[in-house]
Amino acid sequence: MMPNGLLCSNPSPESMLRPHAAQMCHFLAVNLSVPCTQVELCMYPRLIAHPTGLGRRHLGVSATTGKVCGILQQRTQPSEKTMNMQNSNVEAHQVKVLTLDTMNPQIKKIEYAVRGPIVQKAVDIGKQLQRGVKWPFEEVIHANIGDGHAMGQQPITFLRQVVALCTYPELINQNGFPEDVKRRARKILGACGGRSLGAYTGSQGIESIRIDVAKYIERRDGGIPSDPTNIFLTTGASDGIALMLKLLISGSGSVRTGVMIPIPQYPLYSALLADFAAIQVNYYLDEEKCWALDVAELRRALLEARKHCSPKVLCVINPGNPTGQVQSRRCIEDVIRFAAEENLYLMADEVYQDNIYAEGCAFHSFKKVLFEMGPEFSNKVELASYHSTSKGYMGECGFRGGYMEVVNMDPQVKNHLVKLVSVRLCSPVPGQATVDIVVDPPQCGDPSYELFIQEKTAVLDNLATKARLVEETFNTVPGIHCNPVQGAMYSFPRLDLPPRAVEAAKKCGQAPDMFYCMRLLEETGICVVPGSGFGQLEGTHHFRSGFHLFFIHLDTNCLNSHILSGNKTNHFRLSHLTYCSGLFTILENITLCFGESVNSSCYCNWVVKRWWRGAYVQTAVLIASGFKFCWAVWKRAFS
Repeated sequence: MMPNGLLCSNPSPESMLRPHAAQMCHFLAVNLSVPCTQVELCMYPRLIAHPTGLGRRHLGVSATTGKVCGILQQRTQPSEKTMNMQNSNVEAHQVKVLTLDTMNPQIKKIEYAVRGPIVQKAVDIGKQLQRGVKWPFEEVIHANIGDGHAMGQQPITFLRQVVALCTYPELINQNGFPEDVKRRARKILGACGGRSLGAYTGSQGIESIRIDVAKYIERRDGGIPSDPTNIFLTTGASDGIALMLKLLISGSGSVRTGVMIPIPQYPLYSALLADFAAIQVNYYLDEEKCWALDVAELRRALLEARKHCSPKVLCVINPGNPTGQVQSRRCIEDVIRFAAEENLYLMADEVYQDNIYAEGCAFHSFKKVLFEMGPEFSNKVELASYHSTSKGYMGECGFRGGYMEVVNMDPQVKNHLVKLVSVRLCSPVPGQATVDIVVDPPQCGDPSYELFIQEKTAVLDNLATKARLVEETFNTVPGIHCNPVQGAMYSFPRLDLPPRAVEAAKKCGQAPDMFYCMRLLEETGICVVPGSGFGQLEGTHHFRSGFHLFFIHLDTNCLNSHILSGNKTNHFRLSHLTYCSGLFTILENITLCFGESVNSSCYCNWVVKRWWRGAYVQTAVLIASGFKFCWAVWKRAFS
């Protein structure tokens, strides 16, 4: 008898044989004395009936194919008993190994609001718009993430030229590129295996680039030494943060590692802690004091956490994401003293160190302050700090370039960190090259220097203008309050939602700010991230919004006449002004929540009188107008 495993629930000459070809070969050759050439026909029966006679000519079995077909035909009518056994086998084979019940339970706990349900909905709406599906707007405004280039920010010329030459070295020998660009490309390629970005590097990254990073840190911190062996080139800052947390988290039960993170926080931290099954210890930033970090709050959180875990790590984000605050030097000193007193490992997320806007604010690295506090602290406090090419004036998110510097790490532990990094082989080499360009930019006298300074200054000045504008904009909207944006690339306004709106959200099974942000997306096309995804004090509601390229230049008379000609409908249309140049674009339609009608001419007059400023029309104006317009309807609907 043929083995039952050869049969299938819907047998045919082909489907019967493919799953167990080896068994069939053995069965036919040994039990039925079928020649090997005929076995090949059984393995792929279509050759038998091939119109060209391919199987017959190739196998030389024209006289025996009938026998093979007979063998196959005999097997197509299995007994009822055999069929029942086969059906059981099929059902057994259909049971999946990986299911919701068998998957890693920690993965289920991971949430990442920056690309959460609202963003997924925004992407889906965008696809629908491309297919011609009608929404009350013509494009989705993605203000959910700080991706400058995706929103129109132009790349730095020197950086892109060097990367282009490194990627395609033949360009080095051609005219059209400055000599300092060619020189840098040759240097980077000379440090790569085979002079190619496609080769693996050392696990910590290219040594010459790590040396350049160390020199950059020394310049930034006023001459405080930096050891290249303590530098790790990473896949963005996120990779370095994950590496250190994996190294730090241990224990179980009441001695499981606790990690202190700021609330509001960048959701990477809560996601990683869920992944690593660590204990998240929240300390709350003070919104009433511009999201200041208070050591008294750190101590409260620490003492509370020690009742159920072993807090070992203190994470600080400076400048803040999503809150946009810049910590003062005194605050950093207090945090370092606290870490020293409580024997905590410090992790300083400093990826926005180039993004400082507010007058009187300055970036102070934790490492610089640590060493300037003297040996009592600089010889004791363990620190890991992070930087990235994704933010700042560069905005090169896609290259995934970043670095981590560790201070006062135990040498034996460091060996294990190197081992952990080695498992990943190396960070992307184009990203490493980008890091080198950022930490060692053109210097005065270089051919590319003037253009580099011009582009860098333009980007940072532009962002500083937007930071001021975003605060002014949201603070004109009733029910929204926004702290000054001192740094980074985001605002985190507070929403004073009507009680009935909160109740409506609960009935929908949503956080109130999620409910509001989803309505905002569906009615206006603006995609922002609910504050609940970052953490917030109980009873408060926020959203995070980016502010890249927040205004455009338009003809004054054209704009004035267009606004004043608005018709009295539920939509305030600005189709002629639509221009996607930043995280916010001018809204093509501002749709009223719940379909209520409002006198749009009064609304237009409010826009002109309150917001007209010379020859610039700010995207923020119309977005604020949309918020205000919808807010009035919300208050009427839910008050």
